[in-house]
Amino acid sequence: MRRADRQLRLIAEATEVAGALGVPVWLRGGWAMDFFLGEITRDHEDIDWFAWADDAGDLAEGLLLHGYQPIPGPPPDLQLDFAKGGLGNSFTLLGRDTDGRVVVAGGRWAGAPWPAGMLDGEPGRIGGLQCAIVSPQAQVEIKRMMPVWDPSRPRRTKDAEDIARLQAALRSWGKRSE
Repeated sequence: MRRADRQLRLIAEATEVAGALGVPVWLRGGWAMDFFLGEITRDHEDIDWFAWADDAGDLAEGLLLHGYQPIPGPPPDLQLDFAKGGLGNSFTLLGRDTDGRVVVAGGRWAGAPWPAGMLDGEPGRIGGLQCAIVSPQAQVEIKRMMPVWDPSRPRRTKDAEDIARLQAALRSWGKRSE
C-alpha cells in the first residue's frame, strides 16, 4: 500500500479518536491543502495537525490507546509528535490570548498570534473522507510568512508551489461563487 493511502487511513483514525474524545483537531500543511483541493497533489512526509493545548493530555492518551507511539520532538507545551506504522503525526498546540485570538501555545513564540480566521474554514474532503482543515487563506499566509516569522526556516520549493495552487483554487472558487 502506498504511503498516501496509509496516511489517509491515519487521518481518518486520528479524526475518529479525537472526535470520540470531543477534541477538535485541524489538518494543516500539505494535507490541509490537499483536503481543500479535494485531491492528493504530492507525496507527504508526515501529517501535520493543530489541536488545543488544553486538550493535549486527552488527545495523547487517546492516541496511545490506539497504538500511536510518542516520538521526541519540540517541547511538549508546543507540539505532540506521534508515529504509527512508521508514519509521523505532529500536533502543534494552540492557545487563546485574553482577547480570544488563537495563539502559539508554548515555546519561544508562546502568545504569538496565528492568522485570524484560521480555524473557521469549511471542512475539506478527499473522496469520502472529510476532515477539519486550516482555512486556505490562512494556509497561504502561514506558508508565505513562515520564513519571516522564523528565519531559520527558509521557504521551500514545495511551499511556493503550495501557495500558487491554493491561490489559483481560491481565485477559481471566487469566480464560481459570483
